Amino acid sequence: MSDPVSAMNGAKFSGLAQVEDSGLQGMITLRGNLASATFKAAVKAATGAEVPTSGQVSLAEQGGVAWMSPDELLLLVPYAEVEAKVAELSEALKGEHALAVNVSDARGVFRLSGDGAREVLAKICPVDMSAEAFKPGQFRRTRMAQVAAAFWLDNNGAFHIVCFRSVGGYVYNLLCTAAHPQSKVGALTG
Repeated sequence: MSDPVSAMNGAKFSGLAQVEDSGLQGMITLRGNLASATFKAAVKAATGAEVPTSGQVSLAEQGGVAWMSPDELLLLVPYAEVEAKVAELSEALKGEHALAVNVSDARGVFRLSGDGAREVLAKICPVDMSAEAFKPGQFRRTRMAQVAAAFWLDNNGAFHIVCFRSVGGYVYNLLCTAAHPQSKVGALTG
């Protein structure tokens, strides 16, 4: 059996912003009662992060949690630990109405950084990407041109983008085209 590879196998592009395949990321879709103390404790134990509020992402040293819907979270954990984390969650949530599923290999993850990153996303997403409207810690499910995607902004100014792996090539090419040096619009910076 061969080793797993990420959606774009480490591809990188540098233009108005830097686009890079983030590599393998452990991801767990977790559904349940987000207000339950047992649910919150299980999330914290699995990721080190708190359950975020609507439209937010909560990041910790060992993982993170993104708010997907009123009863769904996306847990970010090390790829090598994802199966163990799913088992831990299932055990911790026995008796709760909950479901934990490993979706790591069904997703692609990209990192978009640099001064032009906001402009790159503004070209392809129907989201106000101004610094006043989109701040670190916010999480947005949206469309990137013709496909579903989600992203957040970390405290270092980099965007992290999640899409279905089946459209990973499309999203990567879309980001690279929007980041092409000759495509600058100049509406957003920083």
